[in-house]
Amino acid sequence: QVRLVESGGGSVQAGGSLRLSCTVSRYSINANCMAWFRQAPGKEREGVARMNSAGMSAYADSIEGRFTMSRDNAKNILYLQMDSLKPEDTAMYYCAARSGPYCLEFMDMRYWGKGTLVTVSS
Repeated sequence: QVRLVESGGGSVQAGGSLRLSCTVSRYSINANCMAWFRQAPGKEREGVARMNSAGMSAYADSIEGRFTMSRDNAKNILYLQMDSLKPEDTAMYYCAARSGPYCLEFMDMRYWGKGTLVTVSS
């Protein structure tokens, strides 16, 4: 019954910005661990940002302070604001979730969206 649907991907030039959204159904984002992952062609999937039930977020080292995860509890929507985008950020971006208030690692995600594609040109 749980559904995660990403949107907001597209093509931008290096240095530009995008905001991704993840609309979640039948699952409370403020009661569980939520995260954003990405997978570039030919590369392993990696965690980008995660947030626990209290709204505390953490980011992969590769992000270097350029991304910000947030949420709208009333609408049950997650966001990923991406600034200063680089060609290396080009990937399919996925919203993911697992049950429980703790979110200490990028692992054991139970629910996944289908992804939204981000392409950054130089």
